[in-house]
Amino acid sequence: MCTRATNKVLHGVLKQLKSQSNVTFARSVYYLNRPNLQPIRTQLATFEGGSVELEMDNSSGIAVLTLSNPRRLNSMTGKMMVDMADCVGELELWKEGKGLIMCGEGGNLCSGGDLTFVRKALHYGEEMAAYQHDTLTRLLNLPLISVALVQGHTLGGGAELSTACDYRVMSPSAKIGFVQIKMGLTTAWGAATRLTRLLGRRKAIDLLCSARILLPSAAFHEGLVDYVIPRICDDELQETKNWLMRNFCNYDTSIMRAIKSLVVNADLSMDMSVALDNERKLFAQTWGGPVQRKALDANIKHK
Repeated sequence: MCTRATNKVLHGVLKQLKSQSNVTFARSVYYLNRPNLQPIRTQLATFEGGSVELEMDNSSGIAVLTLSNPRRLNSMTGKMMVDMADCVGELELWKEGKGLIMCGEGGNLCSGGDLTFVRKALHYGEEMAAYQHDTLTRLLNLPLISVALVQGHTLGGGAELSTACDYRVMSPSAKIGFVQIKMGLTTAWGAATRLTRLLGRRKAIDLLCSARILLPSAAFHEGLVDYVIPRICDDELQETKNWLMRNFCNYDTSIMRAIKSLVVNADLSMDMSVALDNERKLFAQTWGGPVQRKALDANIKHK
């Protein structure tokens, strides 16, 4: 229980933070309330396989975050989750950055959770979700304009990852869908909260409960995707960079970053932590449950 003296100290800290900058106040409150994730990080790192790589170009101000587990369509392992958190940490310290592109190696963004990892971690759902919520919230709140390059079969957790970026650019041959309900699950990595804010309640319910797998035209019509790459394109990553530069990154770096921070501050003034907490608890009730286990046994994800 907090004492009156403790409350007074916390009030003083928050007052000082708010007086420093209205732009950073809400973000500072988020970090004050951030849980201790080190034990979860240590455990997740034991689930090996794949990697997440980061390239930062100071001349253009564009970074590329690449998921690499190509033999499994870049599905996420515990180690990859730790790698991604480390990459986000580097981006938080990168002062020259304007934009970020999240993509996958070999023409796929991400097909969700690596099923080998999933089967080994059926007892570890809430902890894994807590770690991913933290990483993806930090990614979304970066003072960079972020874009997910949606390629291949971006399903389940892969579709969730795409919502942790400000925008989504989609390959003409790609598919995207929130198929968690087919797997006996709710969303693991915060997509229900982010989708509701992005598209509104009705569309979020539709996409999450129908498990529809969308082609580019439908994804664009729903407002989930912001740009569909032309069919005649030799380099989809370069086209995404061009789209990012053309639309957002031609202006002064410091002003761009300040504007993004203003938008983040406005967004965080709503209580996202409560929504994510609810989402995490509901997911934990389905992870490792009989419906998910049955779906895993039937290898239903890609059917």
